[in-house]
Amino acid sequence: MKILTAAEMREVDRRTIEAGIPGLILMENAAHRVVEVLERECAPLREQRVLIFCGKGNNGGDGLAIARLLHVRYRLASLDVILAAQPAELSGDAAANLQMLRASGFEAIHDHVPDEARGATLIVDALLGTGISGDARGRAAELIIELSFAFPGAKICAVDLPSGMASDSGNSGTPVARAHFTVTFTAPKLCHALPPNCDRLGQLTVGRIGSPDSLLEDIPRNWNSPSQFAELLEPRAAAGHKGTYGHVLVIAGARNKPGAAAMSGIAALRSGAGLVTVASAASAITAIAARTPELMTVPLRETESGAIADQDLSEILQGKTVVALGPGLGTDPETVALVRRLVADTPQLMILDADALNALAGVEWPGAAGPRILTPHPGEMQRLQGRKVEDRITDARDLARFWGVTLLLKGQRTVIATPDGHIWVNPTGTPAMATAGSGDILTGLISGLAAQFPARANEATLAAAWLHGKAGELAAAELGELPVIATDLLKYLPPALRAAHA
Repeated sequence: MKILTAAEMREVDRRTIEAGIPGLILMENAAHRVVEVLERECAPLREQRVLIFCGKGNNGGDGLAIARLLHVRYRLASLDVILAAQPAELSGDAAANLQMLRASGFEAIHDHVPDEARGATLIVDALLGTGISGDARGRAAELIIELSFAFPGAKICAVDLPSGMASDSGNSGTPVARAHFTVTFTAPKLCHALPPNCDRLGQLTVGRIGSPDSLLEDIPRNWNSPSQFAELLEPRAAAGHKGTYGHVLVIAGARNKPGAAAMSGIAALRSGAGLVTVASAASAITAIAARTPELMTVPLRETESGAIADQDLSEILQGKTVVALGPGLGTDPETVALVRRLVADTPQLMILDADALNALAGVEWPGAAGPRILTPHPGEMQRLQGRKVEDRITDARDLARFWGVTLLLKGQRTVIATPDGHIWVNPTGTPAMATAGSGDILTGLISGLAAQFPARANEATLAAAWLHGKAGELAAAELGELPVIATDLLKYLPPALRAAHA
């Protein structure tokens, strides 16, 4: 799926209408998609006391069409419509739907919530849609507050987005409604993808209303889902062997951080790499080997502080498919020099994380002899670009383009950007993953998948991000948010893989 701005959505609608599907039909289809969700989430509908809030624009027109479908199909005992404007203020398709609603014999249309509707169990929010600019005002703002707070036991279904929400941002002004479920049309909008707005949607459903996919092909923003990387998770060939699935070299782990190297290495194995070698400070090797006997290890010369010293790694690099660099390395000046040289000179695909990113902060990008995937969290991103992250999508896109790298900006709704300007927003994840080592696991997952598909490293990155987040969700569902630790993500990787195939 693509992710659209409000202007892009208007253009898609315009071109769809121009191609021959009238706006009134698009509105009718949108109403059907909402009613389908209501049927699924609020059955039996005939027992619900339904209250529909409608604005004077197209969002309100959707709400009036929904009211007509519910009235005609279900003959609900309690169905009321609240208009935020005088009927004469409606125009176009919204006015046509008001006329059709009245023609169907429905008369419970009010300018305020009548006493008999105060017991509503289901509210449809169709006050304001993607066309809002700035904060909600006037009667619409009053009704947003009322529908949000005056019906504490009711479920709220938002049409397109909760009223008052800014369509093109993760942030909104006030007032903004909150929903238990949201039905949007054709494709998600930026507000559906980005926090904190995405936290106000409840369950999001995207309904098709008639616009062809061809109208969305040039949109650079994408919703990360298993359809993006399904081929990477298909069953392996019967004749495959460990040499078939790549060899990952993990360069990580100073003297006091062997766990970072071990977690990255085992995650690379768990994601399917045929071979994994961990090169770490000599004093860390015993601890790493004891944790994971399946890992091959190489001791590296270390500085007095226990960090990895600058040294020639050309022999160790030979025969490796992918290099993961950074977890637990430390920031000793010799380590920093080694990282910068490896980034500039190593021809293999490299995944750069943690202290590898810190080594690159504040200096001119050294260029790279091969493809690079950077995985900063917001603090590391701030150091890389020299300022605080203000717009996750724009900042990730700009740095990926400027440096010619794939960039995975971690956090709630992880953003993946490629050098050609394309963006993916990853919907999986949970606060339970805010624990030491979670990023090391992600580095290993990317490395292991990329080792198997070195020519499809971007797809491997998308797969790793989705699986990493899904494993966290599954772990939190079973263990609770507080007890989850990084290695739990590997325990829940198998069901995450099964979920990707569902």
